[in-house]
Amino acid sequence: MEDVMPFLENVTRGRRIPKERLQLVAEQYYQFGGTSSINQENRSLIKRVEDFMLRQGFHLPIYFGNRNWTPYIQDTVREMIADGITKALVFATSAYSSYSSCRQYLEDIERAKHANLKNGFIELHKIRGFYNHPKFLSSLEQLTLSTFSKVESPSVKDTAFITTAHSIPLEMASTSNYEEQIKFVSSHLEFVTVKHLGEPYEFFRAFQSRSGSPSQPWLEPDIGDKIEELAKEGFKRLVVVPIGFISDHQEVRYDLDTLAHQRALHAGVNLYRVPTVSHSDDFVEMVVDLVSERLDPNAEIKSVGVPLPNFCSSTCCRSPKT
Repeated sequence: MEDVMPFLENVTRGRRIPKERLQLVAEQYYQFGGTSSINQENRSLIKRVEDFMLRQGFHLPIYFGNRNWTPYIQDTVREMIADGITKALVFATSAYSSYSSCRQYLEDIERAKHANLKNGFIELHKIRGFYNHPKFLSSLEQLTLSTFSKVESPSVKDTAFITTAHSIPLEMASTSNYEEQIKFVSSHLEFVTVKHLGEPYEFFRAFQSRSGSPSQPWLEPDIGDKIEELAKEGFKRLVVVPIGFISDHQEVRYDLDTLAHQRALHAGVNLYRVPTVSHSDDFVEMVVDLVSERLDPNAEIKSVGVPLPNFCSSTCCRSPKT
């Protein structure tokens, strides 16, 4: 419990968030015993990736580093250097392009390298974003259809789908293709799902987990507002698909499973939340695909449409207009 506030101060450093606001967010963590599920979620994913790699004949060690809490990435890089590693690929658990979901990771990587210069030099190469990788998309498809199969008495008149992703400031969105990529994934999921179900179920997009000043415009609509709007239109069953999140961390457990569910109950709506993609075998295979394509120059670059650049740089996730 005593780690919650220091963690939140790490997350928000440099953003001048009032202490009172951080205390409100801390209360969300206190509801879960002062713990975040992100470390265990990542370790579970790592174990599954390791097992699949071994079955495929890969023998690569996997390390784990965080931006805002232990194990910190700079400490992980120091451990790697001590183990004699001089080159590594970095898989960031973020599928899309924007400052916070791509370029900030590049900054983290550079800081970790420079913080360890006295220990030795190491090459770190970030793996490309994967929003349109076939196995990322198929993970979403399978999990969505599996969740829909549990909906009681669905009909096209009162049942709909909502895809949700992390909101970002409009200013940040204007410098990247984040919103376009979210629209692509949502539209692809709608096409495949409706085709499979054979009924014209409606799909809607929403965003969540915004922070910062209320006067700063962010991507909308908010997931809670969208739930209430659809309830007023007569929808009684909503399948929520967290397309913007890899694992069941705090913004899924609290913002969706707690807040969104409360608003749905208040509006008289049954909410069905689709699991995040790290729970899918296809997603694990996708991680190995992304590693393979960087190790073998002749490997197939898998994507639906044009893939993001294979060698991530400070400009690869910027919108062409900027």
